[in-house]
Amino acid sequence: MRTTLRTLALALLLPLLAVAAPLPEARPDEAGVSAQRLERIDAAVKRAMDAGDMAGAVVMIARKGKLVYSKAFGMQDKAAGTPMAPDSIFRAYSMTKPIVSVAAMILVEEGRLGLHEPVSKYIPEFKDMKVAVETFDPGTGAASFHTVPAKRQITVQDLLRHTSGLTYGVFLPKTLQLQKLYAEAKLFEQPTIEAFSKAIAKLPLRFEPGTTWEYGHSTDVLGRVVEVASGQPLDTFIAERILKPLKMVDTGWYVPADKVRRLAQPLPGTEKNWVPEVWLDFTKAPTLLCGGHGMVTTAGDYLRFAQMLANGGELDGVRILGSRTVQFMASDHVLGAGISRGPAYLPGQGYGFGLGFGVRTATGLSEWMGTPGEFFWGGYAGTYFWIDPKEQLVPVMMFQAPEKRQHYRVLFRSLVYQALGD
Repeated sequence: MRTTLRTLALALLLPLLAVAAPLPEARPDEAGVSAQRLERIDAAVKRAMDAGDMAGAVVMIARKGKLVYSKAFGMQDKAAGTPMAPDSIFRAYSMTKPIVSVAAMILVEEGRLGLHEPVSKYIPEFKDMKVAVETFDPGTGAASFHTVPAKRQITVQDLLRHTSGLTYGVFLPKTLQLQKLYAEAKLFEQPTIEAFSKAIAKLPLRFEPGTTWEYGHSTDVLGRVVEVASGQPLDTFIAERILKPLKMVDTGWYVPADKVRRLAQPLPGTEKNWVPEVWLDFTKAPTLLCGGHGMVTTAGDYLRFAQMLANGGELDGVRILGSRTVQFMASDHVLGAGISRGPAYLPGQGYGFGLGFGVRTATGLSEWMGTPGEFFWGGYAGTYFWIDPKEQLVPVMMFQAPEKRQHYRVLFRSLVYQALGD
């Protein structure tokens, strides 16, 4: 009986032992981080779980290229009684965007794609776009709507920096005719990203191209541009040029059957807080590969991707991008160009926007801590990362609770920076 129990215990322990660290490990003090102050992260996550804000989380922090903090908290799936693990798989949502942006810049480096080029070179349906002109009087309820020809074409750079004029219809005020047009288009019911791109090209733009930062389907369309420019399906190109070279073994467009047991779930009863159109079944291989929100990943995999960028485009001797290209991507391409922030400027005060990332431009102004030059992004469901080149810092936090994501992103930043030494 004792032998059987020991064998069973070992069998249960082996999967945990098999999870290799995503980066070389170091003691916090070896990288100028206080181990005692890092314990404040433990306490904060535990308070969040006790408050019912999240089922669990995985947090990893790298400094000076070394993993100095890595912990899994709480439950991966509370309803099933599955504890969170370092290799739990999360819905990345908009943290797909930086990966697709890197894919596009690989093609730019190879001369197969140009930032200055019109999107219509790759998707002809984008040649003659219209811009919505809409007014609404809340007092009388009177509304008017018409379209005008766009003053210029959308460029590849516009897609990367969210200045294309494309929007997310689901987030538009329901009083706008443009919101109704997006709803009627049923974009997420399109069978492929090619069909998706052709369908959205029929809709009016919210703003003139190159004039306003507007979060929307730009990176979805960029994914189709990558397909056409590379001659490969988006998932194939990204797997061959980014995921496999970086050994991101658990990142992709769905969770294979043998890994479904590792998929993190929200707290039972909170599913109603998720936006229906982007609540996808990630256990099946999709035909619609959305470059803006379609991937799944682990904290460890994404840490490797982010560390590659922190290293100037290289990790473990494998170069994905040139260092000047990474610097260019992590520079402000919006505010310095006189482009309007738009009605919902997600990067926030103190930030510009680069090619796939929010980019810190000032020490102050923002409600969260950071250093000029750092760049970041997050995902709708509660995933988040940033890269601080000056501090040689790469933190990643993953949980699945969209309604709480912003609060814990701000909190996480404070907890990380307060642990850094001189």
